[in-house]
Amino acid sequence: MSFNIFDIAGSGMTAQRVKMDTIASNIANIHTTRNPDGSKGVYIKKDVSFRTIYEDSVNRGFSNFSSNTPDAQFDPKTGNMLINASVALNNGLVTGGVQVEQIYEREDGIKTIYDPSHPDADEEGYVDLPNVNIVEEMVDMIAASRAYEANATVAENVKTMMQSAMNI
Repeated sequence: MSFNIFDIAGSGMTAQRVKMDTIASNIANIHTTRNPDGSKGVYIKKDVSFRTIYEDSVNRGFSNFSSNTPDAQFDPKTGNMLINASVALNNGLVTGGVQVEQIYEREDGIKTIYDPSHPDADEEGYVDLPNVNIVEEMVDMIAASRAYEANATVAENVKTMMQSAMNI
């Protein structure tokens, strides 16, 4: 049994923690119409994107699996061997976990409402507000929380299995 599973679960927990922090920031700034320095500016909703970390567990290059068929192709970028364009053979790349690729501002980050009584309303009475939907944010928070819990459970179960194996 590999200790790599702890790295994978830990990276998943870290990624979900960043997502939960980003969601908390969105919720905290749901009505923010000013920048931290007090100048006029709307908070832009942020989101998180993840990417898979791959580790090369065998030498890169052609795999030990050889094929003399002319339609077998090896893609060194992904590490896959495509055979007859319908079968993929993994060439030693193993998932090493997940990492946060970026925290980005959403393109649909601002909504405009009519509220002439708002102190930041323009001459026509319109106010730009963050396009943060509390229901969506709470659903995303629950999903991130459950993914975090799932990764923690994986790490705990692997630890228990290793302890049981040592007691045999």
